[in-house]
Amino acid sequence: MRDPGELFELNPALAVPEGLPLVAGLTGFADAGSGVSQLGTYLLGTLDSEVVATFDADILLDYRARRPIIYFDQDHLTDYQPATLKLYLAYDELRQPFLLLSGFEPDFRWEAFTEAVLGLIERYKVKSVTWVHSIPMPVPHTRPIGVTVSGNRTELIDSMSIWKPHTQVPANALHLLEYRLQQLAYPIAGFILLIPHYLADTEYPAAAIAALDSISAATGLIFPTDRLRQEDREFVANIDEQVAGNTELGRLVGTLEERHDSYMEDTQLRSPLTDSDGELPSADEIAAELENFLAFRRHGDEENGRGER
Repeated sequence: MRDPGELFELNPALAVPEGLPLVAGLTGFADAGSGVSQLGTYLLGTLDSEVVATFDADILLDYRARRPIIYFDQDHLTDYQPATLKLYLAYDELRQPFLLLSGFEPDFRWEAFTEAVLGLIERYKVKSVTWVHSIPMPVPHTRPIGVTVSGNRTELIDSMSIWKPHTQVPANALHLLEYRLQQLAYPIAGFILLIPHYLADTEYPAAAIAALDSISAATGLIFPTDRLRQEDREFVANIDEQVAGNTELGRLVGTLEERHDSYMEDTQLRSPLTDSDGELPSADEIAAELENFLAFRRHGDEENGRGER
């Protein structure tokens, strides 16, 4: 096998802290509700970030299967937009740093790509890896988006994974990365978002919110979601209006709701709000956590010069 390092080019001017969490989401396969593509667009468009490494599209991408966009302006071509795959150093809402792997899923050389990412994980002594994928499922949009959690972080699986099938699935590149990390006993969690099948071809804001919430649960990172939540309210209001005006569609959603609620009644899923004994935190405990959160945020603002008016 050729050197996996030939697949990417590092940014030599950027110093990357060690011990950060790595978040990953690659587009190209079964991106129901555009959950993964929205995630990358939203994080890179909302948060501060710098490029750590750029992967070589000429080696990894099949241009004929996923043709890049170029604009035709009356009589000449402008604004060529090639697909990209990059590793970023990004900062959440509290200025906590993390690594973000975002872009196209490689079409070629999966083993070499996996070795390259493993090398970067070792190079930067990554603390944990969390990745997101989304698939269509016969579930209603009137219920919260559920997730299937894979990997070796049992606390996340026990508290969040609502569907634990025994099945064969078409793999993507991050499945292979997870498989290799599991062999190394490296902290890894994969979140598969279960998106209503009738919304799979839309840009469903709730999918992006569920992706962000899942990443927060796994990493402690905090993301701004107000704009996405407003977009989701408007999106759902439009869907509800269509359902109300279509008897057949309303019957379908009602049937999905009944099946979903019946299934959830039989699950042994422990709420992430409870402790290991199933007890809710007290008001004092919640207040203490809130105070710690606000103190941390104030400290971060002061360090970045935002505490002064």
